[in-house]
Amino acid sequence: MSDDTKQLVLGVLGGMGPAATLEFLTRVQAYTPAEKDQDHIRVIADINPKAPDRNVPGTNAGAVLAEMAGALQGAGAEVLAMPCNTAHAHADLIQRASGLPLIDMIDLGAEAARRSGAMRAGVLGTKGALKLYREYLAARAMGLVTLPADRQEAFMETIYRIKAGNRSDEVKAEMRAYAVDLRNLGADILIAGCTEAPLVLSKGDTRLELIDPGDLLARRAVGVCMGWEPLPGRPG
Repeated sequence: MSDDTKQLVLGVLGGMGPAATLEFLTRVQAYTPAEKDQDHIRVIADINPKAPDRNVPGTNAGAVLAEMAGALQGAGAEVLAMPCNTAHAHADLIQRASGLPLIDMIDLGAEAARRSGAMRAGVLGTKGALKLYREYLAARAMGLVTLPADRQEAFMETIYRIKAGNRSDEVKAEMRAYAVDLRNLGADILIAGCTEAPLVLSKGDTRLELIDPGDLLARRAVGVCMGWEPLPGRPG
């Protein structure tokens, strides 16, 4: 790779949660073809676990995310990525605050589901993420399958255990069980709609095809920054 190859600088709004962000950064590095340090993409990451909980209404998470995005732009970022599904509810605010395009992880997940030929996608995600996926899937004439209320509550408890560092066999079994629930409810493909889910759920753990939007985001970020793929639409 030539030293003068123009690459875009990637800004990452991270820390939601920290382990998922580190996994995302690891994949960005792994998917970048490089023979030496200088071949890699420059990444400016704000790993901010102090961002308010996106799952709690009224926490003003959007304002904090907008401030983070503006700071990333000021530091030299040219395109943004955010490895948190739920936080994409604030995507418009983030783009307006920074003036930068944001690679849309929800769109990547929904589009991958559409390309699979599936008609009903089961999504493992927070209530906020489920709302987003419902809209994106509906735009593709696809249905959304969600967990019953009691199982959704249990799923969130599992997610917070993962955030606390628990990746035990018990937690992995719980996540596999939620995937089985969605399959039994009629899902014909599975989307890991929370970035903690793939930390304990792998493609071989479920009979459904598993889509990992975080992995897709890492691949797209590399493609955009390397100039192989176009920038997402810039904010108006």
